[in-house]
Amino acid sequence: MEYGEYKKLYDGLNGTDDILRFAEEGYDRRLLETLYVQKVNRMVKKRFHAVKSKSPQMLKAWKRGETICQIAADHDFPPMLVAMMIFLQDGCGKKVFWEYVRNPDLLDSPETAAELREATEKDLAYSPDANEKNKERGQWGEGLLWKWLDEQGVSYQTEADEREDDSHTGKTPDCLLAEPMMFEGKKIYWIESKASFGDAVEFSFNLKKQLIPYTELFGPGIVVYWTGHLDGLECPPGIILEDIGILKKKLEKTEDGRD
Repeated sequence: MEYGEYKKLYDGLNGTDDILRFAEEGYDRRLLETLYVQKVNRMVKKRFHAVKSKSPQMLKAWKRGETICQIAADHDFPPMLVAMMIFLQDGCGKKVFWEYVRNPDLLDSPETAAELREATEKDLAYSPDANEKNKERGQWGEGLLWKWLDEQGVSYQTEADEREDDSHTGKTPDCLLAEPMMFEGKKIYWIESKASFGDAVEFSFNLKKQLIPYTELFGPGIVVYWTGHLDGLECPPGIILEDIGILKKKLEKTEDGRD
């Protein structure tokens, strides 16, 4: 994706209405939700402690009759996290709070239960439904990768397989190939599946935490951002950047079938 198009989406995604608007323009809903969640996560990381410091004021506002979603809007912060801060400030434990989120009927107050339901419905990043969607996106990407490899008869270990192997190094790519393969003239040993969008921030983080260590342990490999990636990202040696278009490509055996 070109930077101008990416910036239009990233800057314009500020809530459910924006996701629907861009979807009507023909953009993939999975891409839009992914970009939105990444944007919210980054904002939360920067502002969490500053907003949390206002928990006493938020609790007072709630006691005065303002709703959780109104307070969240005032602070431009995810309603689920605002609800948690208010409940914890009011003496509720974090474990009990999430039990209330999963089952608001446990609350004595029907009004509070209704507020919590509203906060859950409006939070596209931190609600249980949002977490489930994020998990489903990851499984969707891994499923595409496994199917692509299986159809080519390529043997591999999944991350779960690797963790059961007593000899594994602790670093576990999603697919570690049983033998090196050729991809567009380059030898690869592993493939990493990403349900996130590969922009500069995400790619830099993945490089440091996973991808470069994989090259040091196993050799060159591929990272696939299934919802897309930003054009022009600079790849270090040994890392190939791909998107869903990889499904139209093929792996080939090395000439000697060995390293």
